[in-house]
Amino acid sequence: MFLWNWFVHQLRAPWFLWTMIVINGLGSVYGFIWYGDQLADTHPAWLRIFVPDSPTASTLFTLVLLTYTLGRSIPALEAFASVTSFKYGVWAVGVIIAGAACGDTLSWQHYMLMISHGGMAVESLLYARFYTIRLRHIGYVAIWTLLNDLLDYTLDIHPWLAEQLEPYDHIVGFATVGLSFVSLALIYSLVRFYRART
Repeated sequence: MFLWNWFVHQLRAPWFLWTMIVINGLGSVYGFIWYGDQLADTHPAWLRIFVPDSPTASTLFTLVLLTYTLGRSIPALEAFASVTSFKYGVWAVGVIIAGAACGDTLSWQHYMLMISHGGMAVESLLYARFYTIRLRHIGYVAIWTLLNDLLDYTLDIHPWLAEQLEPYDHIVGFATVGLSFVSLALIYSLVRFYRART
């Protein structure tokens, strides 16, 4: 218990925040590079904002961490960053495992992606104790995430799936929408839980 309390206290310590900022920032840059080919293949160009889901989420979370270094909180930013980081962190791990179950051969990159995306999901939960999110902010994120899901799976601009998983594209789509609702509910529930304890 002592170690856990010490760790929680470090979450907003300057050295820890800057470490997380660097990790998230570098991960975001790598993510946008990783999406380079898909972004180039996405037309019309205005749809490209809906393509790089994970690096956009980690970029938003980097900004949240930066606001904490300044002693500030921006609830709408926290809501977008936390919900999308959890959602796409879990989504990526799930899709990689599902692809492997369908016969995709996992490489070191798959394991690296599972670790990094798992980290996105975990950090969004760890920092929930500090969020200043209200229900209306969750509502804003709900509109964005569900619109993103709709466009991803009706216009086929979702992140590229393993070839073995492509025949199950529609199942992935339904699971993604379900994950959006879970992510929205979980983040808001955690915020209310921590708020009730203060």
